[in-house]
Amino acid sequence: MTYEEKFHAFVQMCSDAKAQGAEAVLIYQPEILGDTYVEMVESLNRLSDAGLMLRILPQHERHSRSARRTS
Repeated sequence: MTYEEKFHAFVQMCSDAKAQGAEAVLIYQPEILGDTYVEMVESLNRLSDAGLMLRILPQHERHSRSARRTS
């Protein structure tokens, strides 16, 4: 399975956020970035390429949702 297939929702979130002019994306769980070092680095590269900042919800505020955009 390719990165794009495995992380389709994350890639789409970055694309949508960039298209909507968002400054950052907020993720609820850091695990959304990847299961391995290589996947995590690729996710961070995708964020950087899109010109987006990353925010991670503090542990005590996390819910079952995985990600959303912020401006």
